[in-house]
Amino acid sequence: MFNRLRLTLARKRRGMKKRELAERIGLTEKSVSNYEAGSQEPEATTLGKLAEALRFPEAFFFGDDPELPTPDVASFRSLSKMTASQRDSALGAGAVALLLNDWIESRFQLPSPDVPDLGREGGGALEGEGDGTSQEPESYPSRASAQDPEAAAGMLRAHWGIGELPIKNMIALLESKGVRVYSLAIDAKEVDAFSMWKGGRPFVFLNTFKSAEHCRFDAAHELGHLVMHQHAQPQGPDLEREANAFASAFLMPKSSVLANAPRAATLPSLVRHKKQWLVSVAALNYRMHALGLTSDWTYRTLCIQIAQVGYRTHEPDSINHEKSLILEKVFTALRNDGLSKADVARQLAIPAEEINELTFGLMLNALKGGRGEDAAPRASRASLRLVKG
Repeated sequence: MFNRLRLTLARKRRGMKKRELAERIGLTEKSVSNYEAGSQEPEATTLGKLAEALRFPEAFFFGDDPELPTPDVASFRSLSKMTASQRDSALGAGAVALLLNDWIESRFQLPSPDVPDLGREGGGALEGEGDGTSQEPESYPSRASAQDPEAAAGMLRAHWGIGELPIKNMIALLESKGVRVYSLAIDAKEVDAFSMWKGGRPFVFLNTFKSAEHCRFDAAHELGHLVMHQHAQPQGPDLEREANAFASAFLMPKSSVLANAPRAATLPSLVRHKKQWLVSVAALNYRMHALGLTSDWTYRTLCIQIAQVGYRTHEPDSINHEKSLILEKVFTALRNDGLSKADVARQLAIPAEEINELTFGLMLNALKGGRGEDAAPRASRASLRLVKG
């Protein structure tokens, strides 16, 4: 039977309004509305036109009901930059990722979520967290974090047993703690990043077109939302500031910065010392000022210099992008079993380009059979086990 929800998902995934889709297939906007409302089903010829316009195979529209993330459950890194169509496209990418993730988890045993709730009064974790039994947090209309971001970052580092050590691979760390990490689609690159909870599992979506340092900060920012804002509508300037402060403290612990930061804060010294924590020049400048190591005048002067030399868009001495250990292992195992990316796409009835975009920048060459030269560090191996059917 034709699934109206899948038509809505495909349309939003392509960032189209109903009127635009109707014009492309030569029908009225009311016809498209009727299809999505379930009061009318498209004829065979119309279905072919819909599939062609939306670049989804016809079989996609006959699957089970998909999970459609909504803006009230997703925390967007920079909501003000996006149009409604870009937001819908990003959420559509999230819905397709859920389909892919469910397919993967039916075949592989991924790490159980260990993402404590640090936003409750007193900062206590939910009962059952860390063993995969915690439930998806409910959505509340409005409530800021009850936990100080600096304290929350320290508590999470303690909970995960990483102390004050620099985090060498942020993506691998998230994956090892049960966070499912995917990349944003190419046509939604105006979206910085977003995160959400679905089915009791935390998801993070990263824009991997940015510098590696920026991606790491985005990942830590979204982690802040996941641990501090489970009981708040995940948008708003206050919550964004809290997530920024959490990311800064999580990537650059206070005692570590106090011990290793440059004594004289100059642009060259920031470029040299940022490698200690694998952050951007701008992030280190912000953190040193937040900890009282630089004056307001020095901080503002450095901000101006960073902008003047273009370091906000082109990071100096940039590090290599981090890779996903989970996705690499999954697709390598599938390839060894004779399953290609196209085979996976056919089983899911989605375009192969969707898998490309959801894994873009997060993998080596596992889909093609090569390993690549910039392999991710192996210090934080994420466990993965094939589930025999």
